[in-house]
Amino acid sequence: MKFGIVVNEGPYQHQASDSAYLFAKAAIAAGHEVWRVFFYHDGVNNASRLTAPPQDDRNVVNRWSKMADEHKVDLVVCVAAALRRGIQEENLAAGFRISGLGQLVEAGIQCDRLVTFGD
Repeated sequence: MKFGIVVNEGPYQHQASDSAYLFAKAAIAAGHEVWRVFFYHDGVNNASRLTAPPQDDRNVVNRWSKMADEHKVDLVVCVAAALRRGIQEENLAAGFRISGLGQLVEAGIQCDRLVTFGD
C-alpha cells in the first residue's frame, strides 16, 4: 500500500509529529511505501534546521531527515505556512523541500491512503 501523510502540528508541542513518524516507520517496516509526508500549518516547524533539542531528548527533525534519506520519502513543506512561520530554504533541514498545496492534492490522488496527524 502507498501512503501519504499530513502533519499539522509542530515537533515539540503536540504528539502528532511523533505519531506520524512512528506510523511511517511502522508502515515502511511492514513493507508499505510512504510516498510523501506533507507538513502543513504548525507542522512546518518539523522542517526547521534551527531546532536544537537537549541531548537527552529526541531530535524530531533529524528523524524525519534520516527517514527521507534512507527510504526516499518525499518531505514537502507548505510554502505559505512556512513563510508565515519564518521557515525558508536557507533554514530548511536536510531532506525537506518547500512547495505548494498542489503537492498535497497530488498525494491524495497518487496514494492509496492519506493519513492526517494533528488538527
